[in-house]
Amino acid sequence: MINVRCGSPYYNPRIQRPAMFPPSDGYQPPEDPLIGVARQIDAVRQLKAACGDSILIGSGYTYLQEYLPHVAQAAVRQGWVDSVGVGRLVLAYWELPADVLAGRPMQAKRICRTFSDCTTAPRSGIISGCFPLDPYYKDAPEHADLKRAKADLRKRLAVLPK
Repeated sequence: MINVRCGSPYYNPRIQRPAMFPPSDGYQPPEDPLIGVARQIDAVRQLKAACGDSILIGSGYTYLQEYLPHVAQAAVRQGWVDSVGVGRLVLAYWELPADVLAGRPMQAKRICRTFSDCTTAPRSGIISGCFPLDPYYKDAPEHADLKRAKADLRKRLAVLPK
């Protein structure tokens, strides 16, 4: 069983998973994040074709938001991947897979919008969580720490030569 990941921006801002808003100390990607999603899906498809006996789990689908279940279902049905994993999305909406499989409507207000606070926080020494969407993290004292850390990052980035 192999999980083919997009990368971990927790330690290296140059390895980013597709996101609308990259980590605060990262950089704007050189392409639309949807291109990165398509590349990831195709890379897993190629691996599956070459290693058909392996069980492959695809990732990088979170950027697709409401469309995640549809694209994931199509990729599994086409035999491009055996399963689709969800990572950061579960920080705010851990029931998403159960809701989709049970035919329940998705809770739009809980779908990961790829704000990257879950990445910026641990890169700043703060616990990871979905600060924008999860009430637990929204009300946690660490949320104020994250806001300060992001403001400090913006100040430091503003003084860098262009």
